[in-house]
Amino acid sequence: MRIAYLTGEYPRATDTFIQREVAALRDMGVEVHTFSVRRTGDEHMVGLEQKRERDRTFYILPVNMINLLLTHLSLLVNLPSRYLRAIQLAWSTRQPGLRGSLYQLFYFLEAGILAKEINQRQIPHLHNHFADSSCSVAMLAAELGDFTFSLTLHGPYIFFEPYHWRIDEKIKRSLFVSCISHYCRSQGMIFAPPEKWKQMHIIHCGIDPALFDVVSHNESGKNLLYVGRLAVVKGLPILLESLSFLKQVHPEILLTVVGDGSDRVHLQQLAHELGLSANVKFVGYQSQAEVRRYMQQTDVFVMSSFAEGVPVVLMEAMAAGVPVVATQIAGVSELVEDGVSGYLVPPGDAFYLASSLEKLLKNYQLRVTFGIAGRAKVEKDFNINYEVAWLHRVMSAALQGKVESIRTNNSEKQVTISEEPIINV
Repeated sequence: MRIAYLTGEYPRATDTFIQREVAALRDMGVEVHTFSVRRTGDEHMVGLEQKRERDRTFYILPVNMINLLLTHLSLLVNLPSRYLRAIQLAWSTRQPGLRGSLYQLFYFLEAGILAKEINQRQIPHLHNHFADSSCSVAMLAAELGDFTFSLTLHGPYIFFEPYHWRIDEKIKRSLFVSCISHYCRSQGMIFAPPEKWKQMHIIHCGIDPALFDVVSHNESGKNLLYVGRLAVVKGLPILLESLSFLKQVHPEILLTVVGDGSDRVHLQQLAHELGLSANVKFVGYQSQAEVRRYMQQTDVFVMSSFAEGVPVVLMEAMAAGVPVVATQIAGVSELVEDGVSGYLVPPGDAFYLASSLEKLLKNYQLRVTFGIAGRAKVEKDFNINYEVAWLHRVMSAALQGKVESIRTNNSEKQVTISEEPIINV
């Protein structure tokens, strides 16, 4: 199997799950060619795996204007009917207004470069992660280049502006859709024609549990860990506020913040204003190996986001046997079972968050119990090797013109229907 993979920016330190997926497919013998709209900045080169992937990825931007013109002229001359249909598709799916039309023109021009490169490499199928601008490029490139495309639907951000990004048209035209959770699939089904639902598969982002040693918990807990972008949408001001409550009971509490982003300076200032300068350590982006090391040094992993899909970093914490406290949003409850592997808290409630963290910090045995349950959950349902094997199976069937059955939670279980009436009238 020879396929192309596209994202808007690859590889990024925040999207290591895509790198794992590509690596797992290659381990299965799939020839994966990676493409990216933009070249990744040096700040994302946190490990050798990122550097290697950047070196082997084809970047659409920046473009050589002469090459751009010759590329589109070649597509027009060799495939005139497809070229005109692609123009019509670009026009009909453009965003409103002059700005939307201008951006759609950029996507169309980028799609031409991508289509030419994929055709030259004789790749029959393109898979795209995220359904926003890079997927617009993928959809138009597939029309220009006469190959099929599929997409991984993540959410939740894409569902904030579904018609803006025309996910209805993208799902309809795709060979299949990989949905990262039941929640994500249900949201996508709202915008897809019913006949397309059978081609919308649940394929989790995953991790390799074997890479994570299980934490040896200390009797007394004081170390918290957050890993992710430093952005308001991640709810970090709420986390810092909850930390100010916890400090009254645990004066030596320490929150390590791994990651970076536009709000780092603001968050550092907020920590200072709350009197938490000695209790919060900002360490920036870290390699995958370093993140695993930080996991070994923590008692509880915390996520205070307002919007998420199914965070891979939660899977990593659970694989390391670290209990988690996370907000009850989107598909998080499909990973974290409240009161079993961690606690789910209402988003935006600093006091509730602090209370849940306190329960775990003061109870060593509870941390151990939650950690064991979390590790088992990830091994069973979010193992990258199983998930990529399923993706390979779905993709192989689709490329042969077949439709793989939808996998459900009961796929490996025998379902018994009671003969007793459910409702007595």
